[in-house]
Amino acid sequence: MPPPTRQTFQQQLDAVEEELQNHGRLVMRALDRAMQALLSGDAQLADMVIAEDDENDAAYARIEDGVVRLLALQTPLATDLRLILAMLHINLHLERMGDQCVNVAKLTKLTLDLTIASELLESFQRMGEQAEAMTEEAMTAFAERNAERGERLVTMDSVINSENRNLSRRIMALGADEQTREAGLHAIIISRCLERIGDNAVDIGERVAYLVSGEFREFTDASHPGE
Repeated sequence: MPPPTRQTFQQQLDAVEEELQNHGRLVMRALDRAMQALLSGDAQLADMVIAEDDENDAAYARIEDGVVRLLALQTPLATDLRLILAMLHINLHLERMGDQCVNVAKLTKLTLDLTIASELLESFQRMGEQAEAMTEEAMTAFAERNAERGERLVTMDSVINSENRNLSRRIMALGADEQTREAGLHAIIISRCLERIGDNAVDIGERVAYLVSGEFREFTDASHPGE
């Protein structure tokens, strides 16, 4: 039977981790609603995503406060310290993902009077579905302490990256009138927001690998692409 102090620490640690999983669910809800608003041109749903970002910010603050308290009031063991640091970083990535959902919602409102080509909407749908799947996979990998699932996110992210790279070519093929150019510009920024959500999911996967192994490494390295 662990001493009472250790029991209290474990309970607090478990509570922060549960908060983190709830934060992940908030982000997935925001992403789902942001994509629905974008694909249907629903201004009210976009406004809901924007307004509910307060929940995302509050979750971020609660988790950060919980982590600070654990570090200040307890003396974590090495494995516990890795978990606490991983939660701190994952919390930040989730907050950024929530902000990108808000950006998509705001850009949706800017495109309501514009016509976005159906092929671009189809691309957004594929990117959004993949981003949602990656977010769920990242949080499951963390819950299971599964480094292999975390690294799988790199392959999943290639779908979003491919769509993002091809978007400019699709836009250039649509025409050169002023409205098309304006819609295309917004589309490029939306695509970038979704691409960043995927990148943050990969970053969470890297933190899972660190938690499991105790060694931090980037799954992909832009400065050494051949490695």
